This record gives sequence, structure tokens and C-alpha cells, in this order.
Amino acid sequence: QVQLVESGGGLVQPGGSLRLSCTASGRISSINTMGWYRQAPGKQRELVAVIASGGSTDYVDSVKDRFTISRDNTKNTAYLQMNSLKPEDTAVYYCNAIIRILFKTNTYWGQGTQVTVSS
Repeated sequence: QVQLVESGGGLVQPGGSLRLSCTASGRISSINTMGWYRQAPGKQRELVAVIASGGSTDYVDSVKDRFTISRDNTKNTAYLQMNSLKPEDTAVYYCNAIIRILFKTNTYWGQGTQVTVSS
């Protein structure tokens, strides 16, 4: 059984910052890609940022130069540092990870954490 647990969401004013964390636990052999998605009310879930096991990253255009994804492989944890937050960043943010357990690879999701950007 693998779990992804997110933390760090909350209410922040426009221009503020938040740091999200996502920790994977369980009988994990290895973690491939880790990523953050978000879903705003009435909208489809979208990929925000992704980081490969080797550290290469990619971002949706709307967050480039404002968000930074990173990971600590020793802790099975990914982070999303969000700066210069805008009201349109308001959404539930979900962690995603591709995890291998022995010879089987699956995609796992966290439960989501709410980020609200409002004055």
C-alpha cells in the first residue's frame, strides 16, 4: 500500500507565497516522476509542474518563473514553492507520483490540498 500525503495549502493574499509538500510512504522500490496538478471549480485538472527522478523539470506556462518544483529522493518527498501567487492560482492541488513496487509500476494520487489566493 502506497500513500501520498500533501501539506502546505491555505489562504494567502495575492503576491504571497506558499510551499506545498508531498511525501510518499509504503513499500516503495523507486519513484519515477513526481508532479503537481490542480483543479479549479468548474475546470479540468491540469498539470502544473513535473520533476523526473534525475531532477529535470517542466512547468505549465502560466506558472513559469513563479513556481519551483523540487524533490528530496532520500525522503520520497516533492515540493512546490509557489511565489507571486495570483487569484487564478486558486485550486485544489494534487500530488501525483509514478511508483514502482518490486516489478509493478503504478500511478498514485494524493488527497489534494486547497490553495486559495484572495485579499
